[in-house]
Amino acid sequence: MSRAEAAPRPSVAVIGGGFSGAAVAYHLARRLGPGAAPILVVEPRETLGAGLAYSTAEPSHRINVPAGRMSLDTSEPDQFARWLAASGALSGDPAAFDRRGEAFPQRGLFGRYVAEMLAPFLAEGRIVHRRARAETVRRAASGAFEIALADGTRLESAIVVLAATHPLPAVPAPLAAIAAAPGFVADPYDPLALARIAPDARILVLGNGLTAADVVATLDRLGHRGRITTLSRNGLRSRGHAPVPVEPFGAFDRAPAGTALALLRRVRRTIAEAAAEGLSWHAALDAARGQGGAIWRALPEAERARLVRHLRSFWDVHRFRIAPQVEAVLDRLTRDGRLDSVAASLRDARPEARALAVTTRERRSGRLVTERFDAVVNTTGPAHRAVLHAAPFASLHAAGLVSLDRVGLGLATAEDGRAIGTDGRAVPDLLVAGPLARGTFGELMGLPQVTLYAEFVAEELARRLALPRPDAPAPSRLAS
Repeated sequence: MSRAEAAPRPSVAVIGGGFSGAAVAYHLARRLGPGAAPILVVEPRETLGAGLAYSTAEPSHRINVPAGRMSLDTSEPDQFARWLAASGALSGDPAAFDRRGEAFPQRGLFGRYVAEMLAPFLAEGRIVHRRARAETVRRAASGAFEIALADGTRLESAIVVLAATHPLPAVPAPLAAIAAAPGFVADPYDPLALARIAPDARILVLGNGLTAADVVATLDRLGHRGRITTLSRNGLRSRGHAPVPVEPFGAFDRAPAGTALALLRRVRRTIAEAAAEGLSWHAALDAARGQGGAIWRALPEAERARLVRHLRSFWDVHRFRIAPQVEAVLDRLTRDGRLDSVAASLRDARPEARALAVTTRERRSGRLVTERFDAVVNTTGPAHRAVLHAAPFASLHAAGLVSLDRVGLGLATAEDGRAIGTDGRAVPDLLVAGPLARGTFGELMGLPQVTLYAEFVAEELARRLALPRPDAPAPSRLAS
């Protein structure tokens, strides 16, 4: 039997307490006055702010941008770096620093930092952490939203913010026959699954992005000595950072391109111009990333979809760069002949007595190749199109309150952050936070952009609640 929620009814419930949900709650909490209804964050993990990315305890998992460029607050871009200095968290990790002296700490430290920044708001009761999983969300007779939790509790909130995590990668159709095989690892974030792989196993990693790099680095730390093959359609590996710091180069937001092809040509031209001035390609891509909102808004929906379909993999490997420590592992394994990157597409797979047989079609030759592996790890990226089958999105979709965007990146979202229902209309008091809103807002994967969008959503919430602007900075455990 369900239990009624005894605490005061919140005005805002944030479903998902990873970084996106925590950032929304953090910035909205700064606006709450004495006696205001608390912000409820529904998150099954023990602490808020870590989520999937920053809850890892794996030592080889590091943030992939320098600590000085990560923050919970865009007005204090060095907040995380100051927290690291004040806490002494890097004192036992000399490998955190690259040759330029920039810090790339273990990712779990960033989760600790966010949790500490939220701690004063939790202590004051401005944020309430409900440690449970949201199963369903529906409109109640009162007009508010009723949220059913996995522990049997039902509670109501006037406004709901969807900030749930990315879904796991989908199993590619050609691999359906081995999906239940012991050697198939469907969840690349499961440390126990990777630890069970034998040290001399032949491993196929599906995908070649940041998660694939994390998997390879983890296996190397665990002492794996067998051969690893990473497979992607184009064979491109995530790139590293510039050898020397560079400033963004290029003005993509001036008369921005109106087609995917025009944008591609402009990026290539800007890279050539940067090279003529002695700058690496990183400078041009950094400019494109920083001006991503203007670039995305200038593209019609059909061109956005074309960009995602044809150029997304090229953008991802240049935009989402690996930490120097991880890059060093990949370079070493490649030199030693233990890591290969293959450009091919999956065709078929079958379980055998002592192996998993996987058939691929080579990109250049078109030749079919069958190889046998002891383990296959799926790092093909979040299955954004499957999000409507997960809780609590399935219940919202069944009620017509959420729908997929037509670009292929997540949920359909209005320009003010509200979810768009199956009737094509924005849903009152239901907002989308985090990368699931990328179809409308574009670049929402890098942490600075996720933070900026969280601040935008918090501002929209404050406007709806008629909250005053904060007179003082947020409570903080950091020294000035």
